[in-house]
Amino acid sequence: MIPREILKQVRRIEISTRGLVNEVFSGEYHSVFKGRGMNFAEVREYQYGDDIRSIDWNVTARNGAPYVKIFDEERELTVMLVVDVSASGDFGSRERMKAEVAVEICALLAFSAIKNNDKVGLVIFSDRIEKFVPPRKGRRHVLRVLRELLYHEPEGRGTDITAALEYVAHVQRKKAVTFLVSDFRDEGFEKALAVAGRRHDLIAVRVEDRRERELPALGYLELEDPETGERVVVDTANPDFRRRFVDRVTRRREALDRELRRSRVDVIDIEAGEPYVRPLMRFFQDRARRQ
Repeated sequence: MIPREILKQVRRIEISTRGLVNEVFSGEYHSVFKGRGMNFAEVREYQYGDDIRSIDWNVTARNGAPYVKIFDEERELTVMLVVDVSASGDFGSRERMKAEVAVEICALLAFSAIKNNDKVGLVIFSDRIEKFVPPRKGRRHVLRVLRELLYHEPEGRGTDITAALEYVAHVQRKKAVTFLVSDFRDEGFEKALAVAGRRHDLIAVRVEDRRERELPALGYLELEDPETGERVVVDTANPDFRRRFVDRVTRRREALDRELRRSRVDVIDIEAGEPYVRPLMRFFQDRARRQ
């Protein structure tokens, strides 16, 4: 039985994110994620301005006048939410943890999808595949996806993005709009990223906290890697240490950005503790402009 507190959280997230979908994101989502296929609808007589490549020569020959094929856009899409639940998500220097923000982002994307009659699926991963929810339509299904994200207790603490992307390729044969929601604390997934970027419409949602990129001058601190458990004592009052820390994080981030561009994967940067509406809107607007 699902605890009452989980149900309250699901309801709160549904209310807040559905409001944003109705007011802000529904039209943006529809304009960006249009159907990828075309279904044959009918033939009709050629009209001035029609593309001659659409002429149906068989019907034209039978009727003695030019006819063209008419196609309808295949609207239905599949949206896959591939969500990192490794231990590094349980960090936040302000109001909320990265993992909490990730759930709200997923809710927003899921409600946008079902409002446009798309299917939504879920893959939860850490250093292993934790949970798979096959794609389906409807509000009740999205509420189940949210419950899984909130209620799931991860077995693993690390991150294996390669395994997650390879699993998606196995369970989702057809092209899907795939949101990879993670802080990307992993290495060696470049090949899997490139393959997934070719097979699916892959979007990276990078959820970070500013304290992962810069440290305040607070003197000696004991820091712990949440995924490995490794601990180290550092002197944050030392400006050289803080500079080296920033340089290392910046190089790692820039390397990931290069891999994303090389694989033609869009990225949405979300800052935990900051409003996420603006970066999401920027993503939709930039993609619509490119299209």
